[in-house]
Amino acid sequence: MSESKPILGIDVGGSSIKAALVDTERGELVSDRYVVETPIDFAFSAILDRLAQICRAHPVASKMGIGFPAAVRAGVIESPPTAHEVEGWVGRNLAQALQEVSGHPVVVANDADCAGVAEVALLNDEERRGVIVCLTLGTGVGSAVFVDGKLVPNTELGKLFLTDKADVAEQSVSSRIRVEANLSWAAWAGRLNDYLARIDRLFSPSRVILGGGVSADAERFLSHLKMRCPIAAAASGNDAGIIGAAYAVMS
Repeated sequence: MSESKPILGIDVGGSSIKAALVDTERGELVSDRYVVETPIDFAFSAILDRLAQICRAHPVASKMGIGFPAAVRAGVIESPPTAHEVEGWVGRNLAQALQEVSGHPVVVANDADCAGVAEVALLNDEERRGVIVCLTLGTGVGSAVFVDGKLVPNTELGKLFLTDKADVAEQSVSSRIRVEANLSWAAWAGRLNDYLARIDRLFSPSRVILGGGVSADAERFLSHLKMRCPIAAAASGNDAGIIGAAYAVMS
């Protein structure tokens, strides 16, 4: 491994917070996934308590990387958390706060960016060419955009308005909405096609990767999707955010 001690990757999601120790050379988990429920109010103090709990459960970790559902710059949260829109987060230095609690170096990055980095790392040089759009479909919709393999950080493509809808995309095509609206996979894929057509018009991607918890059910909806470019489920599945969060420590 590239570190004398393993790196702890943490993926903060809308319904759960997942963590594991990661071998950053192989891009693999080297411990069981540790999962705790995300606090319903998504308050800063409550999230910090959950993260501290995870840190205490992994004393062997030397450093921690956290994927967080918001725009992040130098550890500071710069937008309301995706799909929560709760107050009290913008301007908070989550990296510093957790470092003070844990006593270990902490890096915080956008969660979809982390997942995207993990997925793009699995592609060969030819596959990385052009514009790659990675979308995480969960409680909300996160996005990561790469140009010739280089990340354009903190994109929020889940906030795009669909041409024929008043709500932002994540209020129409997230995995949460599919469940809450009791949509069939085919009906949900129809909505997703409208969104992907918007992405196609704006970015002309050479490849689209769909991640998040819904990636485990890819066989149920991928055949319904239509784009000019290849579209696939995340190869790392729902572990991409954990692995990418650990990679963030190395960047």
